[in-house]
Formats: sequence, structure tokens, C-alpha cells
Amino acid sequence: MAKYPLVREQLRAGGLLDATVELVPEEAAYDDLARVHTAGYLARLFGEGLTAAEVRALGVPWTPQLLRRSRLAVQGTLLAARAALEEGLAGNLAGGTHHAFADHGEGFCVLNDVAVAIRCLQAEGRIRRALVIDLDVHQGNGTAAIFEGDDSVFTFSMHGERNYPARKMRSTLDVGLPDGTDDAAYLGALAAQLPRLTEGFRPELVFYLAGVDVAAGDRYGRFALSDAGLRERERQVLGWARAQGLPLTVTLAGGYAATPARTAALHAMVFEEAAA
Repeated sequence: MAKYPLVREQLRAGGLLDATVELVPEEAAYDDLARVHTAGYLARLFGEGLTAAEVRALGVPWTPQLLRRSRLAVQGTLLAARAALEEGLAGNLAGGTHHAFADHGEGFCVLNDVAVAIRCLQAEGRIRRALVIDLDVHQGNGTAAIFEGDDSVFTFSMHGERNYPARKMRSTLDVGLPDGTDDAAYLGALAAQLPRLTEGFRPELVFYLAGVDVAAGDRYGRFALSDAGLRERERQVLGWARAQGLPLTVTLAGGYAATPARTAALHAMVFEEAAA
């Protein structure tokens, strides 16, 4: 959890954040969460308590503070998405909780921020179609399941084929890569896939889950991207979206380097490249 304030501190120290560009969220509204999450799951989150099996799947104990934090992260992604539609590019210094399903949480993810943001924007009439680019090393299984069969949302996940979760869901486009994938293989695969994302599909907003657990040395990643390779990934995605004329919302997603400071430095790259 320590990585989140450290990302903010690093970006502030670099002159990228100040009061003119920061948006501070309130907690996401229950009715907005209910656009994605089931009544039974929300009832347990907000009062009845999660079952022991649900806590095991989530990986962290349920507390009121965890629910508050999760609701703030959801609203942060919604605020960033609205800002991206106005400004072209915005980000949430949290979010990317792509393992949360409609009816349960998994893998440290309580609520699916990107899914809620998409459903809210669709309900508000701001967008009809959205694209999710998920480059966390773990497949975005919750997001894939929520939008499976919905042709208004294109979900793209490029992840470790043998990594968590053991049971993958079906994204619109899944690309599984082997353990040990390095810069050349990763960037080549990404460059090959980006043009496919708008073949016959024209999104009005892109959500980019910029997980940094693809970096070499990550505790849960098993990939081998260098810092230069990770930074090039960010340039590829940002440059592609800009060339397509598509507004883009960045979320952090996963990152588990040896120290929180190292994780924060990796996460900061996408915002540094966005500002550039």
C-alpha cells in the first residue's frame, strides 16, 4: 500500500503535479457500484461481511477502511475518465483493480474501477464504446468476465500465460506470453497487437492499465523487462492512442518490486511519459 503516496510524492517532486491538475475523489456512490457489482456482493461488502472463502480469494482481510479505499479508487478512475474526455489524457494514481468480478473480489481487488467507470459514462451518455488495454502481467480476468459478450467494450489483455490467475477468462483479445519475456519479445508483441484494437471497432475512450509487474525482479511478475523497456512500452501505448486521436485514462494496476520506492519509480514512468 505504501507505493500509492510514494507515486504522488515522486510526481510532485518532479514538478508534474500541483493543485491545478489534481482531482481529489469522494467515495464512489453505491448506485454507481451497482451498475457492475451484484446486490448480494455489495450487501456483504457494506454490512454483512465477506465469507471466509471470499476473504481467501481477495487475499486481504475485509475492513471498513479497505472498502473506503476501494470506493475512493473507483471514483478516482471515474474522475480521470471524465477529465480524459475533456482534456485528452488523464490518470488515476491508483486503480486498475481488474481481478474484481461482478459478484466477488480476487487478487487484492475489491471493486472493478474501470468497469464501473465505463458503465457510468455509458449511462451518462458520454460514451458508447470503450477500449481496455490491460498490460498488467496478470490477466484482467474480472474485467474480461464482466464485459464478455458486450460488443460495446473491447478488452485486450497481454499477460503471463502461466501466471496468476490459473483459470483465465475470455477477453476480446488475449495474448499470453511465456515466463522470462524480455524487452524485444514484449515490445514486438505489443507493436503487433495495437493496430488490431481498432480493426472494426472505434472506441470513444481508452483505459490503460499500466501494471509495472512486468519489470525484471518483480515478486509476482516472472517477466524480464528493463527500465528502458518499460518506458518504451509507455511511449508505445501513449503514442498509439495519440496517433489514433483517442482520449486515454491511465490507471496503475499491479507492481510488486523489492521496495515500495522502487515500485513507485516504475509507476511514475507512465505519467512522466504522458506529461512529455
